[in-house]
Amino acid sequence: MEGLSCKVFSLHWRPAPPKLGAKWIASETMKIGTLQLTNNLIMAPLAGITDLAFRTIARRYGCGLCYTEMVSADGLARGHKKTFDFLRTEPGDRPLIAQIFGSDPEVLAAAAGVIEERKLADAVDINMGCPVRPVIRRGAGAALMKDPERVRLIVRQARKAVRIPLTVKIRAGWSPKERNALEIARIVEQEGADAIAVHPRTAAQGFSGRSDWSLIAEVKAALTIPVIGNGDVETPEDVGAMIGRTGCDAVMIGRSALGNPWIFRNALRIRAGEGTELATPEEKKRLIGEHLEMSVGLYGEVTGVKCFRKHLFWYTRGLRGSATFRKEAGTILGKGNVLAAVSAYFEELAGGSAGEKKSLDFSGNLNISCKQSKAFPRFGPGGTEER
Repeated sequence: MEGLSCKVFSLHWRPAPPKLGAKWIASETMKIGTLQLTNNLIMAPLAGITDLAFRTIARRYGCGLCYTEMVSADGLARGHKKTFDFLRTEPGDRPLIAQIFGSDPEVLAAAAGVIEERKLADAVDINMGCPVRPVIRRGAGAALMKDPERVRLIVRQARKAVRIPLTVKIRAGWSPKERNALEIARIVEQEGADAIAVHPRTAAQGFSGRSDWSLIAEVKAALTIPVIGNGDVETPEDVGAMIGRTGCDAVMIGRSALGNPWIFRNALRIRAGEGTELATPEEKKRLIGEHLEMSVGLYGEVTGVKCFRKHLFWYTRGLRGSATFRKEAGTILGKGNVLAAVSAYFEELAGGSAGEKKSLDFSGNLNISCKQSKAFPRFGPGGTEER
């Protein structure tokens, strides 16, 4: 699944603020089946990104639940070592949901069984929302939205295979004329899933256009199991806005957490009635070093540095001189060289004017070109789905 092409994503559109009187009504805690969460802020599964190192950082800043990268059910069922490597975890990496993709009900059930038997995660999620071609060609991901009866068989078989919580992630439908999220959601609930995540764009939209939050509200109104909202949550304030407008039980954050784990901290601070706390350059520099160390610890120095370099792009976006720094950082080899470059860059920032030495605010333009994938090549398996 390596070498997937990426498009340029834009998040200029901002959801309207909640109606007057709308409140963040979600409780401090929530449950998905038997899985108890400390809060309802969820880190989306992003292929090539949400590994153990990234999840550790997201949890540190308040994320209540993380998903693994999307992995092949067939690879798990066949015992492929590389597939299992994507599910590396540790005792502190909990609660955790392992997301799998595939189209064969028996294979998906077998993979779910492997996850439960080996205690690789606390729950299993079946991906029915990924729109990238390599996944669609297998009849998996969002392609399943075209076949409600196959969806029924998949959820039914998986539910029989495991006792741990089972969840499903869907899109609005296959195309604007085939928006069947509500039908699929009802099937998912009928067949025993414990929760459903809804990304309200169609597969045909890919990552373009705007998320239709009203669809999340429609699904929530029709179901009794928890509904997780996903799509265009750009700022901490958007978390409360989504809950207020849709009534969803939890909010899944994707791209807006890249280089910005502080979005979880600030969403929780807003809920507590406190002001947001922006990241300082010193905190950002320290976190970059810690993230790099964890990546190297996971993969070894050569691979760890390569896997981490894309995060440098996100951690430094919007900073003075970051375009030049990112261009150079995209090819740096060796942990020591990366740390030296980061140190030099932040020393240069510290030498700026008083107006330039301000706390870092990520609520502005979030345009990100995935042409950076030439420098940061690992965007598989399946590409990054949640936006």
